[in-house]
Amino acid sequence: MNDNEKILNDEFELLKDDLIDKYDELKMRASGQFADSLEVKTTSTKAELWGIDYTEYLIDGRGPGKFPPIASIEQWIKDKGISFIESQISISSLAFLIARKIAREGTQYFKQGGTDLIEDVFTPERIQSIIDKLTFIVVDDFVFRGVRALQDAA
Repeated sequence: MNDNEKILNDEFELLKDDLIDKYDELKMRASGQFADSLEVKTTSTKAELWGIDYTEYLIDGRGPGKFPPIASIEQWIKDKGISFIESQISISSLAFLIARKIAREGTQYFKQGGTDLIEDVFTPERIQSIIDKLTFIVVDDFVFRGVRALQDAA
């Protein structure tokens, strides 16, 4: 591993840790799959941070339209520990009602214009600081790779 690759790897590992901290600060954690899925991939000229396929929904929310997968919502209810009275409504009925509301209105994240999950971690100042530490890099390839990789993985 050359100097640039080590710098990129170390800096993106710190970005990953800060992203997980922000994820927890925003109380987004349910199963923890998002945090567990984050992976840094580096070469001497680029670094990428990859995440699970629903990362886009954590960043932008989900707009109205199609029903989200009810099984995923059931799992989310369990993972979040959402309490409900099972004698009054089954978990599948509750998941259906949540899915129907999302299909009609979108998620809260969507309604509030997304979250600052990425923007608070991948700041221009932070990117510049990383660039300043590097001895050689193709800047236009680097600047947006971290954010793009997360969005492309979604």
